[in-house]
Amino acid sequence: MPLSHLLLKGVFCFMDKKEYFETVVQNQIGYEFKNQKLLRQAFVRKSYTEENGGENNEVLEFVGDTVLSASVMRYLTTKYGNDLHIQEKIPAGFRVPQEPEEFHSEKTEGELTRIKQKLVEKKTLAMRIDEMGFTEFLIMGKGDIEQNMAEQPSVKEDLFEAILGAVALDTNYDYEIIQNVAEVMLRPDSIVDNGEEADYVRLIYEWDESFGCIPYFRYKNERYSLYIPSSPEVIEVVPQGRYYPTNANHSCEMSIRNDLPRFKAYGLSKNEARKIACKAAYDYLVEHDLLFTICDEIDEPSIEMAINQLEILARRGYFSIPRYDYTESHDEDGNPIWHVECHIDEIDVEFDSESSSKKQAKKEVAFEMLQYVLDNYEEE
Repeated sequence: MPLSHLLLKGVFCFMDKKEYFETVVQNQIGYEFKNQKLLRQAFVRKSYTEENGGENNEVLEFVGDTVLSASVMRYLTTKYGNDLHIQEKIPAGFRVPQEPEEFHSEKTEGELTRIKQKLVEKKTLAMRIDEMGFTEFLIMGKGDIEQNMAEQPSVKEDLFEAILGAVALDTNYDYEIIQNVAEVMLRPDSIVDNGEEADYVRLIYEWDESFGCIPYFRYKNERYSLYIPSSPEVIEVVPQGRYYPTNANHSCEMSIRNDLPRFKAYGLSKNEARKIACKAAYDYLVEHDLLFTICDEIDEPSIEMAINQLEILARRGYFSIPRYDYTESHDEDGNPIWHVECHIDEIDVEFDSESSSKKQAKKEVAFEMLQYVLDNYEEE
């Protein structure tokens, strides 16, 4: 069993391969298929069916592309437009008669188009597939396997759309369900809001990834009840404000490690419930000093490994890739002297070193920069 999904031993360890695949995928997208064959088909590439026969995911991609576009447009018009159906959401006894309104949006048509393009671009969809750990389930022909096609962004994009297309067909185009699944998979707020608030879902995924795991989510259509006590193993977030008492009709219960509590929250959608649960989990990690820092990434800083260790930190998102500038001069006897400077865009301090060996000078200056960032790096 791949380590990437070993989270809850009691959940996964006794499953066969088929059950394991179905559990992981449905858990991540927040939907349980009535027809499991559609779920499998979403992962079958054309290269496999050319060699083995059967159906592949090409038509599912076509369906998924269309419903993804509709889901994103609904998300954007809901986020930036006025709610033309707000009266329908208010209990009958509390409604105030109002004249019908025209639709208006905070964003122009051009602005909405640009946001939509960013949400559905290949890079975004591929990134989400990576986060959910789905590429290992792809069913491909020998040629695709030899060329490592599972790592191609276009293949991941196709897989994202095929899964959503399979959901559309399985629900007979129930757009409420499709919308929920699309937002759970896409997490559009984290892209649209562009850092205005912390992306707690991403932070939890990254924290779990450090243990070779992914979070385990369980979604339900239910409202919070004061009269049904939660399990002592579950930290439940009580709905507040606009969520209370009747609006929040979706719940998300999540586990991030089997030696920690589970977290449960409620929201107007599955995606929103998940965001609130992830924030509760993140707050718990902060409170109990369980978050990793940059110092946890490097076991033993050393001059010999400093160049690689700096690059590891950069590729994990702490800062940009270090740059090295080289200058060669000579001493009185004509021997070379190498002067090497190390720069990182986000860090104002620069370091330099000299040596008769270009490689040694680079190692030394990298080690100086590494020591500095480990001692002075501050999380945003």
